[in-house]
Amino acid sequence: MVGLPSAGKTSRARELASTWNALRLTPDEWMIPLFGQEQPEGKRNVLEGRLIWLALSALRIGVNVVLDFGVWAKVERSALRALAASVGATSELVYLQVDEDEQWRRVQARALIEAATTFEMTKADLERWRPIFQPPDATELGTADIEPPPAGFDSWEAWVAQWWPTALPGYGSS
Repeated sequence: MVGLPSAGKTSRARELASTWNALRLTPDEWMIPLFGQEQPEGKRNVLEGRLIWLALSALRIGVNVVLDFGVWAKVERSALRALAASVGATSELVYLQVDEDEQWRRVQARALIEAATTFEMTKADLERWRPIFQPPDATELGTADIEPPPAGFDSWEAWVAQWWPTALPGYGSS
């Protein structure tokens, strides 16, 4: 799932999980029970890494997986595609767009309806995040090809080891 907050990713992820009999992994559903309403600095990538590890374990045994992460950067999306391919799975990007006014309306509605299960977001947060987000283009959405890893990395696993270190087998073992 690719998109900004309140684009409808989790609703769509639920539909896809039901249709494909898939395991759905949504970090926000884990963050609040584990860390409370304040997003702790540096914990999201740790949690996402463990969810990726779980997803790869599921894919290895033939279980479909829907990752509901948002994946704002193309490099993240490429890394996830490469990891899926490394265990023999195919992947598909599902991108949901939302304009600024609708996004703010949804954030406000969600804060009223789902306050205990969602993080607080301000209009300033949304304005700060929008320019950071790298929407996928038609080529990225329409291809299964995986780009080479970024400069300085000899593999996608090497990149993942820095961005989502807890995603890889052997993390934390001595």
